[in-house]
Amino acid sequence: MIAQVIIDIAAKQTDRIFEYHIPDNSDVEIGSRVFAPFGKRKLQGFVVGISETSQYQGKLKDLLEVVDEMPPLTSELVELSENMAQKIFAYRISILQAMLPRVMRANYRKVLTPLTEKAKKMPLFQGDPVDLNKLTDPEEIAIVKELIKTQDAKIEYLVENKAKNKTENSFSLSHNLDTYLEINKKVRANAVNQKKLLNFIVENFDEFPILQAKLEQEIGVSSGVLNSAVKKGWLNKKAVEVYRNPLAGYDAPEQKKNIILNSEQEAAFNQIKTSIESQKAETYLLEGVTGSGKTEVYLHSISAALKKGRNALMLVPEISLTPQMVKQVKARFGESVAVLHSGLSEGELYDEWCRIRRSEVKVVVGARSAVFAPLKNIGVIIIDEEHESSYKQDTNPRYHARDVAIWRSKYNHCPLVLGSATPSLGSRARAQKGVYTLLRLTKRVNNKNLPQVNLIDLKHVEFAGGQFDLSVELTQAIKDRLERKEQVILMLNRRGFANFMLCRECGYVMKCPNCDLSLTMHKDTGKMQCHYCGYSQPIPSRCPNCQSSKIRFLGIGTQKVQEELEELLPGARVLRMDVDTTRRKGSYKRILEAFGNHEADILLGTQMIAKGLDFPNVTLVGVINADTGLWLPDYNASERTFELLTQVAGRAGRAEKKGEVIIQTYNPEHYAIQLAQTQDYERFYGVEMNVRHAGNYPPYFYTVLISIASKNEQNAAREAFRIKRELQSKLHAETIILGPTPSAISRLKNQYYYQILVKYKKEKNLNTLLHHIQDSAQEVKKYGLNVYIDNEPERIM
Repeated sequence: MIAQVIIDIAAKQTDRIFEYHIPDNSDVEIGSRVFAPFGKRKLQGFVVGISETSQYQGKLKDLLEVVDEMPPLTSELVELSENMAQKIFAYRISILQAMLPRVMRANYRKVLTPLTEKAKKMPLFQGDPVDLNKLTDPEEIAIVKELIKTQDAKIEYLVENKAKNKTENSFSLSHNLDTYLEINKKVRANAVNQKKLLNFIVENFDEFPILQAKLEQEIGVSSGVLNSAVKKGWLNKKAVEVYRNPLAGYDAPEQKKNIILNSEQEAAFNQIKTSIESQKAETYLLEGVTGSGKTEVYLHSISAALKKGRNALMLVPEISLTPQMVKQVKARFGESVAVLHSGLSEGELYDEWCRIRRSEVKVVVGARSAVFAPLKNIGVIIIDEEHESSYKQDTNPRYHARDVAIWRSKYNHCPLVLGSATPSLGSRARAQKGVYTLLRLTKRVNNKNLPQVNLIDLKHVEFAGGQFDLSVELTQAIKDRLERKEQVILMLNRRGFANFMLCRECGYVMKCPNCDLSLTMHKDTGKMQCHYCGYSQPIPSRCPNCQSSKIRFLGIGTQKVQEELEELLPGARVLRMDVDTTRRKGSYKRILEAFGNHEADILLGTQMIAKGLDFPNVTLVGVINADTGLWLPDYNASERTFELLTQVAGRAGRAEKKGEVIIQTYNPEHYAIQLAQTQDYERFYGVEMNVRHAGNYPPYFYTVLISIASKNEQNAAREAFRIKRELQSKLHAETIILGPTPSAISRLKNQYYYQILVKYKKEKNLNTLLHHIQDSAQEVKKYGLNVYIDNEPERIM
């Protein structure tokens, strides 16, 4: 038999199938990870097909080894990788690797192995091969070259697999109950720990085998006592695989079994249920105002799929949303739930992935990459907050989870549910045309009115305290809630303390040496930091340019607002939730649980607190500055602002208590902010669609962004203009080509960026042409040029 293998090299020359002979004793399947000889090296690869014959006339090399007992990729995912490679301008191996947990990606080492006795005795080796990647000494490098030349040593390529199963010791019994009773009688009375162990064995005879940790905890004995019992023949010890459990602590109190849907929820659910039962691949857009009970429709749909003996996949846009959603799903479906997101440790992620691959779970909840979960027999796919830009991967491979979900929906003959209070314009337009089926929830489940939203014009307002951040009206509203023992959510979509440092003497602004950006002040760490490349330096006390002491730190971030709140509202308990406070594992869950348990009065955060959260005691939501994203040089800046404000407003008054929202802005007349005040999605949709039509932007046009990067700005510009000439010569006149222009942030991580935006309605030649440009990029890479192609970009800055 012949294995068709994609080799682990992302390059034009290797982006094809290589054939290998399968040895008779090898258990190879489609989706298997294998080690294969490739030139002088040993590389990892993925089997994407198996055939009986080959067109190759010579003798095929044998596969060396199958890495895993069970193929890590299903046939569905292998087929999906081929489809994606044609559409998103990424080499197939990059897509296959993205489908696996990080820990399962191959790690290669280049080592020098001694061949002769003379070489083995040299100090360079010290009995072991030399890792050539770590060799820096010029004299040692010269010795290595000489050893290779004289054939006293050779270079080998090792492939290391970091994925490891977690094991624990399990103890089983070696005698019957009567024998243990006899042994217990003979053990001397002062052998306290042995007596404890034997008494436990007699009392819990039917519970064995038992893990070591449980035995030590319940009996109160050490591992030495257990090992001694093994030597005496009382117990048998064996290492068994155990799963790391990322869902520990997610146990929720038992919920009501039969939650009755209202008429709108029932109508939406019945349509989805019909598609589940008839195994129809239909895409539904569930548009529901905040608090309208979309989650309950999701849970009922998952339950309907499980009743049909099928599985369910659910995506949420942010790790911050995962704890609350997982808690609800786990409360409903118990141990059959797995979770996948980047906040898990590598071991936990690997174990959860293994549980899914072994068909030990029925429901998967996760962020963007969970769309590749190796789940079989999917009965429903759900994407919550479908409008979120985080569903688009902004590095290679640049896929959109919604597009992958649509493909998997068709493959599994199951419905896809896209849910949002503020659907993306593209999804809403598809629903208007009948490509998606529109389902609507127009009222909150408890028949409560949407919260009252008030705009505060920051141009004409009195500020509380010495800063220009919190208006007197917002501060007073917060005080009123604190007196009533109610809770407040405050959002500012900008982290750090101050946005930049300015010298009032010479006008100097402290910038990142690697990026075309000012450094942000982080008071808690005492650093000026770049949020793009991570560069940092201590906060200066004088101007680095003229040594003047007249420096100011301007702008506003969540750290600064927290400090101001603590000054204005002494005694108020404030929790801050942004990238800086959620770096540690489990921090999202801890912060949200603390707020949910009323251990804080105010939850202050960036956009990660704007959606999906449900706290019944929150009666006030304040937006510190609604304009942070409004004037970004991006065609969808107004849409992003409207979505964010509408979503965060929906966190107020979700239970019995009446909610209020206060939005501070310098642009109260802007249509995105005015329509967010009334939460009028339909009017916003109409206005924004007119703006998009006038500017020839999505959803009226398809778009492709081509970015060219180089450390030399002139080289980047030259290559960008060459690509534009190639596009102009081969595309139709109706296709719009904008650029090349420097990116809005022209330098990032010491790379200058130029970009070209292609807008088109129909262009048959474009896909082939872009693949040609992608392949040609391999040739210019050796000159320090990088070309990136992003199909339907979420951002064009």
